[in-house]
Amino acid sequence: MMLQELDLLNRAEWMKLVRTASVGRLVFTAQALPAVHLVDFRWWRGDVVIRITDPAVLAATSRNRIVAFEADELDMDLQRGWSVTVVGHAQVITEVPDLMELSTLFSRPSVGGRCDYFVRIKTEKVTGRQLGRNQQSDSTFSATQFGDDQLDGTR
Repeated sequence: MMLQELDLLNRAEWMKLVRTASVGRLVFTAQALPAVHLVDFRWWRGDVVIRITDPAVLAATSRNRIVAFEADELDMDLQRGWSVTVVGHAQVITEVPDLMELSTLFSRPSVGGRCDYFVRIKTEKVTGRQLGRNQQSDSTFSATQFGDDQLDGTR
């Protein structure tokens, strides 16, 4: 079976698709090596917010470090799917009103058990690609193109 090329998605397209994902992947550096963890996530105030339980992962994503978040869906039998990647600085959320608001957005049990921390990934660069379509459009956005009204805190 020959693979089709991946087409770039525009903002509206990748936002619609990523909201259907049930989990995503956090990509970061741990002890100078790449690491990837499954995470529960939400869009909140124009950024990705994830829940973290592991103190080592929290330390690796703290102090404004650059991380990536990726969500996707792929069906190789149908040669269809999509992938969206967000790259930005990670910030641990510590303000009580924000934590209270986020706790209502993350109402279901988390991936991997109890989650003690919320980490915000600033949406500085986004790339979205889709397999199984022919139309091509621009898919990379800067942080200045995102406003609180554009990404509404829900998935």
